[in-house]
Amino acid sequence: MKEIILLKNGELALKGLNRRTFEDILIKNMKHRLSSLGKWTFTPSQSTIMAAPENEDVDFDEAINRISKVFGIAAFSRALEVPKDMAVILDTVGTYLEPELIGIRTFKVEAKRSDKKFPLKSPEICSAVGEKLLEQFPHLTVDVHDPDITVMVEIRDKFAYIHGTQLKGAGGMPSGSAGNAALLISGGIDSPVAGYMMAKRGLRLTAIHFASPPYTSERAEMKVHSLLRQVAKYSGIINLFVVPFTEIQEQILDNCPEDLFTIIMRRFMMKCAEIIAAERDCAALITGESVGQVASQTLYALACTDRAVDMPVFRPLIGMDKSEVIAISRKIEAFDISILPYEDCCTVFTPKHPRTHPKLEAVLKAEEALNAEELISKAVENKRLVIINP
Repeated sequence: MKEIILLKNGELALKGLNRRTFEDILIKNMKHRLSSLGKWTFTPSQSTIMAAPENEDVDFDEAINRISKVFGIAAFSRALEVPKDMAVILDTVGTYLEPELIGIRTFKVEAKRSDKKFPLKSPEICSAVGEKLLEQFPHLTVDVHDPDITVMVEIRDKFAYIHGTQLKGAGGMPSGSAGNAALLISGGIDSPVAGYMMAKRGLRLTAIHFASPPYTSERAEMKVHSLLRQVAKYSGIINLFVVPFTEIQEQILDNCPEDLFTIIMRRFMMKCAEIIAAERDCAALITGESVGQVASQTLYALACTDRAVDMPVFRPLIGMDKSEVIAISRKIEAFDISILPYEDCCTVFTPKHPRTHPKLEAVLKAEEALNAEELISKAVENKRLVIINP
């Protein structure tokens, strides 16, 4: 008998003949996340993956915490692997689940019998286990509609598995299964949430941050590192490129109309990001913009921004309220970091009256005063790489 983690891979079960490819990526991601806790063996079986530690003194609580943040897992549970013997199951179920059963009042038993050769059918397994638990824990009563805990007994090919109520996983698709995309990240609330949401759909993230010293401080960049570490707990390692942006902003400030400053700055960011994204084999850009949130995010401003690049731009927050974004930010424990008062380059040189209905012709005319190709090339060449580990 040994303790393992049972993982339900949910959406992956719909992938048909490609399913094993997605499972392999998921297993690779889990191995990486659990590597510092020792070696683990992963065994796929139908829509379940069994994760078993090779050493007995593994920190199971920390393993569960890490597994809960791996995309591609619909649900999971800490389980006991036992021989497919009803006597053994009845002898161990109460002892194994005692810490969970002792403080509750109601329970029900469910059984899954993948091995149809097992002598007892599922209702008979449930009846026998329920009777045993009522004998061991007289304070318990059965509630099949809304129990405090659901005791599960799964009879599979080689072993039986005993566990309590399943915990909800991070969901989505395994990071890296849908390709690569580049996240433009500031120090605000929105962009880390945007990165989290696209990583949940299977994208591997490269991050790009624009720094404008001396107008922005080193603490502003450290804030971005901290935000990405929270996202990386779900997405895995993130390569962050820090792009020097001071000269570009000063040139825009000196040579372009003030009311177009923000939209021109955003277009230069997109152009720099597209070059870096192409170098990193990314097929799209990701931003945290939503319609109408600020002057640079009106429908007209977003249209002008998009025309700066040929690469698709994903905006997962585009129709979300701020309260919805904040809820996700709190969920991934990024909110308290995002509200730290360190200015990023998006908040310096903000015009008093930004144009909310910019015309592309006017923006292009204003950009003629700048040596765009030289400024962008210089900024991209001087980027710095920072590797963000979860």
